[in-house]
Amino acid sequence: MASWLGGLGSGLGQSLGQVGGSLSSLTGQISSFTKDILLEGAEEVGDAATELHVSNSRLREIESINAAQKLENERLKKVCSDLEEKHEAAELQVKQLSVEYRKQLQQKEVEISHLKARQNALQEQLQKVQTATQSAQLGTDVLPPDATSASYVPVVRHSSGFEGDDMDFGDIIWSQQEINRLSNKVSTLESEVDHWKHIALSSKAQRTDDAEQSEICKLQNIVKELKQNLCQEIDEHQHELSVLQDAHRQKLVEISRRHREELSEYEERIEELENQLQQGGVSNDAMDNSKINEQQKSAQSFEGGKLDELQVVKDLEDEIRKLNHKLSSAKEENKALLKEKELVKAEQIQITQEYENLKSDFSMLQSSVAEQDALMKEQEKKLQSKTPLPEDVVRLQQALLEAENEIARLSNLNQEGLEKELTSAQHKHEEILSASTEGQNSELSQLRQDLQRKEQELSESIAERETLIVELEELDKQNQEANQHMIALKEQLSKQHTETDSIIKQLKLDIDSERKKVSELEIEKMETIKELNSQKEKLSQCSYALNDLHISKQQLQDNIKDLQEQLRKAQDCNLHNRKEMEELQQRLKEKEEELSVSLSKLTEKGSQESNYICQDVILKEKEVEIEKLQKDISENKQLSEDLEKSLSDLRTQNGKLIADIEELKQELSNTISEKNKVYLEKDAVVEALKMEKRQLESELNQTEKRLLEQAQKYKQTIGELSNARSMDTTALQLEHERLVKLNQEKDFKIAELQRSIEQMETDHQETKEMLTTSLGGQKQLTELIKEKEVFIEKLKNQTSQVKQELEEYMKVSVKQDVLKQNLEEKDRSLAVMKEENNHLKEEIERLKDQQSRSTPVVEPKTLDIIIELESEVTQLKVIKNNLEEEIEVHKKTIEDQNQTTAQLQQSLQQQRKEIDESKFQCEQMNVTHERLSLEKDEEIKNLQKTIEQIKTQLHKERQIIQTDSSDLFQDTKVQTLNGENGNEKHDLSKAEIERLVAGIKEREMEIKLLNEKNVSLSQQIDQLSKDEVGKLNQIIQEKEMEIQALNARFSSASYRQDVLCLQQQLQAYVVEREQVLAVLSEKTRENSQLKTEYRNIMDMVAAKEAALVRLQEENQKLSNRSENSSEDMSRETIQNLSRIIREKDIEIDALSQKCQTLLTVLQTSGTGTGNGSGSVNSNQFEELLQERDKLKQQVKKMEEWKQQVITTVQNMQHESAHLQEELHKLQAQFSVESDSNSKLQIDYNGLIESYEQNEKKLKSFSQELAQVQHSIGQLHNTKDLLLSKLDLVTPSVATASTISQRSDVQHSSPEVLSDESKLLQKELKQLKKKLQEKDSTIKTLQENNQRLSDSVVTASEIERKNQEWTESEMRQIKEKHDVLQRSLREKDILIKSKSDELLSVSENLSNKENENELLKQAVTNLKERNLILEMDIRKLKEENDKIVAQCREKETEFRALQETNMQFSMMLKEKEFESHSMKEKALAFEKLLKEKEQGKTGELNQLLHEVKSMQEKAVTFQQERDQVMVALKQKQMESSALQSEIQHLREKEQRLNQELERLRNHLLEMEDSYTREALAAEDREVKLRKKVVVLEEKLVSSSTAVENASHQATLQVESLQEQLNLVSKQRDETVLQLTISQDQVKQYALSLANLQMVLEQFQQEEKAMYSAELEKHQKQTAEWRKKAESLEEKVVSLQESLGEANAALDAASRLTEQLDIKEEQIEELKKEGEIKREMLEDVQNKLLNLMNSTEGKVDKLLMKNLFVGHFHTPKNKRPEVLRLMGSILGVKKEELDQLLSEDQRGVTRWVTGWLGGGAGSKSVPSTPLRPTHQNVFNSSFSELFVKFLETESRPSLPPPKLTVHDMKPLGAAGTGTPSSSQMQDSAVLGTSRRPDANPFLAPRSAAVPLITPANSSGHLLMKPISDALPSFTPLPVSPDASAGAVLKDLLKQ
Repeated sequence: MASWLGGLGSGLGQSLGQVGGSLSSLTGQISSFTKDILLEGAEEVGDAATELHVSNSRLREIESINAAQKLENERLKKVCSDLEEKHEAAELQVKQLSVEYRKQLQQKEVEISHLKARQNALQEQLQKVQTATQSAQLGTDVLPPDATSASYVPVVRHSSGFEGDDMDFGDIIWSQQEINRLSNKVSTLESEVDHWKHIALSSKAQRTDDAEQSEICKLQNIVKELKQNLCQEIDEHQHELSVLQDAHRQKLVEISRRHREELSEYEERIEELENQLQQGGVSNDAMDNSKINEQQKSAQSFEGGKLDELQVVKDLEDEIRKLNHKLSSAKEENKALLKEKELVKAEQIQITQEYENLKSDFSMLQSSVAEQDALMKEQEKKLQSKTPLPEDVVRLQQALLEAENEIARLSNLNQEGLEKELTSAQHKHEEILSASTEGQNSELSQLRQDLQRKEQELSESIAERETLIVELEELDKQNQEANQHMIALKEQLSKQHTETDSIIKQLKLDIDSERKKVSELEIEKMETIKELNSQKEKLSQCSYALNDLHISKQQLQDNIKDLQEQLRKAQDCNLHNRKEMEELQQRLKEKEEELSVSLSKLTEKGSQESNYICQDVILKEKEVEIEKLQKDISENKQLSEDLEKSLSDLRTQNGKLIADIEELKQELSNTISEKNKVYLEKDAVVEALKMEKRQLESELNQTEKRLLEQAQKYKQTIGELSNARSMDTTALQLEHERLVKLNQEKDFKIAELQRSIEQMETDHQETKEMLTTSLGGQKQLTELIKEKEVFIEKLKNQTSQVKQELEEYMKVSVKQDVLKQNLEEKDRSLAVMKEENNHLKEEIERLKDQQSRSTPVVEPKTLDIIIELESEVTQLKVIKNNLEEEIEVHKKTIEDQNQTTAQLQQSLQQQRKEIDESKFQCEQMNVTHERLSLEKDEEIKNLQKTIEQIKTQLHKERQIIQTDSSDLFQDTKVQTLNGENGNEKHDLSKAEIERLVAGIKEREMEIKLLNEKNVSLSQQIDQLSKDEVGKLNQIIQEKEMEIQALNARFSSASYRQDVLCLQQQLQAYVVEREQVLAVLSEKTRENSQLKTEYRNIMDMVAAKEAALVRLQEENQKLSNRSENSSEDMSRETIQNLSRIIREKDIEIDALSQKCQTLLTVLQTSGTGTGNGSGSVNSNQFEELLQERDKLKQQVKKMEEWKQQVITTVQNMQHESAHLQEELHKLQAQFSVESDSNSKLQIDYNGLIESYEQNEKKLKSFSQELAQVQHSIGQLHNTKDLLLSKLDLVTPSVATASTISQRSDVQHSSPEVLSDESKLLQKELKQLKKKLQEKDSTIKTLQENNQRLSDSVVTASEIERKNQEWTESEMRQIKEKHDVLQRSLREKDILIKSKSDELLSVSENLSNKENENELLKQAVTNLKERNLILEMDIRKLKEENDKIVAQCREKETEFRALQETNMQFSMMLKEKEFESHSMKEKALAFEKLLKEKEQGKTGELNQLLHEVKSMQEKAVTFQQERDQVMVALKQKQMESSALQSEIQHLREKEQRLNQELERLRNHLLEMEDSYTREALAAEDREVKLRKKVVVLEEKLVSSSTAVENASHQATLQVESLQEQLNLVSKQRDETVLQLTISQDQVKQYALSLANLQMVLEQFQQEEKAMYSAELEKHQKQTAEWRKKAESLEEKVVSLQESLGEANAALDAASRLTEQLDIKEEQIEELKKEGEIKREMLEDVQNKLLNLMNSTEGKVDKLLMKNLFVGHFHTPKNKRPEVLRLMGSILGVKKEELDQLLSEDQRGVTRWVTGWLGGGAGSKSVPSTPLRPTHQNVFNSSFSELFVKFLETESRPSLPPPKLTVHDMKPLGAAGTGTPSSSQMQDSAVLGTSRRPDANPFLAPRSAAVPLITPANSSGHLLMKPISDALPSFTPLPVSPDASAGAVLKDLLKQ
């Protein structure tokens, strides 16, 4: 019993442990979550470095979020731009379509006007016919104009269909707008989904399950809101749809009304035309009658001259025949033209049909768009879309087509009526002709008239032919225009379709992606819901007990959430404050820099006290800022203190919560154990409550099964224990051996513990070594920290000095304020004094006036007053002067302030300029990007254009192929029709055959044209690639196959269905093509996007490099050009000048030679003439010689000029050399400046390197810190392990050790009584709290174990007390051991997990630091690259400047050369002038020679002198002019060159100054940044050193703690050894006791055996937990299988019953068939029954008559039998017979007694009365005997009578079966109208035996009862036996005879 109860308790404990484990896991998660949050807060408050890291990480996260949002914004902008472009494109398409529809409306109106013109023409023709009939006086034969009437084929078209199309375009616009809106909504939803995904990912990393649950709730709320929004939007869409449908219906109603009005107008016009035709016919008849009379008269008059004119008549007839032939040919031509016209019209009709087909296609497209919109809506809210609108449009179009057909039919009727009237007129004319043959004169006149008329008709027909040809040409043009219009429409529709399909596909893809996302979210939701359900299921087990817990938990969670929110707010405030602090620090630094500047200015201007005011203002501002900073710092400190307080409160609350949870666990375990007991006691109650609590059934069943299995196990253990009692002493021996083994194992364990202690000592030594090494590193750090502290002290001294100066400034500012106030007061007093002064002056003047008037006696008082006033005036003047000086001083200070503000404004302007320059560079970069994007867009557009061209080519080819196929198809159709219907159409007229031939010819021509087009297209296709050709061929073959199939269908009757199929196929092909195009467009878009994304990264560097390359190339080109051009120009100019000089020298030589020849001629002529003219010749010679000298002088001058030019050129070269030297100097200066720049750059690089080195040092410090922290963590871990082991071994010693620790700490603390001691105390407090928590957990676990063991002990105390003591002790020991081992393992695992987490966190931190370093390196690299590029750009600019300078120098050289060239040109002009003058002189000489010959010398001389003088004057004037011009040009050139050089130098100076200023500013900025960074680094180093000091202190404390722990461990080992010694002593004592008391040993052996069994069972239970659970599951599965088998059996039985029911149904169907057969038989039998009823009625009547007749009579046989029986009976029994006879005959008992009392008399009376028929006797009808009946004389009379009655009562026939007569239908009364008897029978049947009927046959038939009430009228024999007849009641029918039994019999058969 005790073992059974112990097993029960252990089972309960295990189940409770499972429940508690789940609860502990939950609470552990909650506590870990809160601890993580608190630790995060603590870390953020405690460490500045971690705060920096956290803030950096958060900044990165915010930057990443910002970048993502920017990307999303850009993407949304792109989407918006795309949608706007689509919107604009759609609007343009709509406008184009509206324009085209308007054009079509105009065309239709033009067609209507043409038709009206045709109508007018027809009316005119009618009028002409009437006039012609009136003009024909006698039997005139006028042929009607058939051509005109036949040619009229009205084509009525309406414009009403287009008005509905406007509505369709409105629908399209609306649908596109909806699509755009939905796409926007999809994009917003995607962004929201991405946002929530991002939040979910970030929250998963930070939050626990509770946070996830809250987020799930939020998401569910959001989903609900979105669903509500969706519902609202769907309702709005439906409302808009209804509004649009109403508007569309109204428009359709208007269109139909207009159409009806037009139809009515056309019908009225047709009626008017018919009336006009009828009137015309009547008038024609009257005229014909009058003409006949006139012709008869004329025939009589012309009979005389008949024979004479026969020949003339024959000739005229021949002429008429010829004319008739001509007329017929003209008519045939007219007919051919009319056929052509009809064909053209038919083609037009076909075109209109195609147009209508296209319209229907468009409407179908709209319907498809609407359906897709509806599908979208269905997918969003699964609502069924309403009926599409385009069905109404299709109906209207059908109605329009029918109306047009009606109009065409009416017009045809009109034409037919006209033709009939014309034919009737022709017949009448022919009759008149036959009548008019009598008169030949009249015939002649008629023939002549006919000739004239036919000539007129010929002319008219020719004119008509021409008009018809013109009309044909117009129709061809219209046809071509219509074809072009149709092609354009098709292209537009295809484009629209492609666009709509692409949009729809995009939307579908968006919807699919959204669905996927939604499905993923739903999956995540389902997973979370599953997890929640699992948790709920776990919690539902303890829901009743944990209600209060949940309430408290919720309250605490709310508190925690509030505290978390407060923490977050505080963290945000901290971040904000930190940012503000950083900003204020930056401002402080800036202000300090400004202060330093102002201090320098103050030292320079020490004499000027005016600067104090501005500095005081600055100082005030700084003081205000410092106060603000101090306030912020104090607020931050308060916040941090509040946070620490809240953290401590939270920790305490956490501890309280954990304690509460543990108490609740204990309560739960108690309650669950009580519940289990209640379940065991009250199984019946549980079974009753199972129906009410189905949710808890499975759990209760499992617990019951477990309890049953445990009970079985405990029974087995009891049996085994009972067996163990009967065991021998062998068990005791085995137990003794086991105890020895246990002792050995304990010894081994002690040895292992000693080894582990040795290992711990070695580890301790290693840790000491590690600590020494770390202390060496820390000493170095302390030295660094000391250096930094010295630096900090210096800074503090500086700051204190600055503060002192600030205080001084403050004092000065206060003084200045006081002075200001005094000034203001003095100003006020001055104003008052001035007023008083004025008053006094006025008074003085008055006094003077009075004195002047009065006697000059001056009183002493007045004199005193005057003196006082004068003294006051002098004082006031002095004060005034002082005040003016102060005002001047203040003005100076204000001017100084203004100067400082101006300087500041200048610096600000410079900064703004720099910012503007940077903005300009950014704008240039943006411009380059935009150019690149524009180029890419152009490329994309070009590609799209090429794609569209290819599409159009393909489209045209397809159209051409389709037209070819259609033409061929029509030709084949015509041929096949002619072939098939050849036999039927023999009666076709020649005109129709000619029409067909003409059509065939035209088609052949068209085929030729199309063949030519095909050849050209085939050439084009050959140019395409082979793959495309193959594809096109396949498509063409498929299309040809489809066309052939369609041709086959086209010939059939189902034309419209085929058309619809064709339209569907067309749409499918269009959709395929558009899909391909959409895929292409998507691919191109993706490619472009990828290219742009790929190239955007490299664009910056590529653009800069490209700019560099371009600049270099341009520089090279410019330099080459300038050098080449300058050299070429100089060479060319020198060559040209040398060439010109040579030519001029040659001309001079030639002229000199001419002069010599002329001189020789003159000499010869002089010698020849004589001496008279010698003087003249000598004079002339002298003159000539003088001229020659002059010419020589001029030549010398020219040579001098030449030398001057050469010298000027050389001078220019020398000047150019000087300029080059100056250039070299400038270059050298520039190189020096560049060197200085390079030095600055080197300094900059050095600063960067120093910064990087500092960063590396910081990193190394951080790494060392991480290592130190890691080592500290390891030491903490080791310390925790040691403490936990020590606590586990001896908690009492641990408490003592804590006291000793306190004492040690107190001993060691007096040395360091500073902040470090406080930190150590805090850490000690935390450790104490942790130890207390651990102790509390251990105590709670021990209490749990004790309670379990107590419960087991109390259960087992009832049976055996001695055994229980030993068992409880062993159990307690082992359970404690197991619990402690488990707790050790759990704590080891926790420590390992925490260390792993720390390692992972440190690794993450290092990774992030590495990433930061990489990013910083990348940033520095990019900066360096930018600087390099800027340097390159500067170099290129400098090279550009150099090249420009070279170009300018070359230009100056070029100008000098131009000047020389001008001089040379002037020289040339002079030479030309001289040559010209020489030529003139030569001519003059020639003239002189001639004059000499003539004798005119004097005039010659005069002329020569004049010429010479004029030439000399001209030469002098020219020289002067040339010199002046040359000098002017030289001066201009020099001035321009000097100006250009000056400007160039000024620009260079400005550029260099700007660059210097920029470099200085840059250097200053860099120095400031580096100083800031150095200060920040020093601050960080100070902080790190402080941290290192703190860590060293912690290390020292930890080392002391470790030493204390080792000391405690040694103490514990000694205590353990003492305990072991005690245990060994106890063992010896037990051995002695064993030797002394063997009897007790035997008993203990039994108990030990039982204990071993129990222990083994416990071990087996522990091992067999999983096996038991498996067995439970197997049992459950077996039970479920049993249930499944039972259910299967039930299913089988139900199937069998179903089979029986089916068989019964089959039988019922058979019965119904048999009933139908037998109903026919019933009808036949009813007829027979009616006949037999008549017979029965006759028999009944006869029976009634017989009954009436035989009422008082007696049956002879009966009386005979009675009489004979009376005599046969013995005498003793005769009175009985008589009594029977009397009772039968109705005689009373009294009369019988009287008769029987008188023996003799009575017999005679009875006999006489019987025979005589007395009054008392009554005749009863006798029942005759059967023939089989035999008289048995031996038996008595009564026996015979009884037998008789039995034979009468038995039925002669067997028991009746249900016949067809009995099975009447129940509903017979309702179906037909039978007789009254049938009605009554059926009613009775329906009421009497309904419950006995078979359920399968209840509606068909029911059983007939054997007993019916007396109300049923009918034949008596047909009625059942009633109570009225004097007979016995019949036997009741057996139940087998019911309808059900009959059915069963039938089923069995």
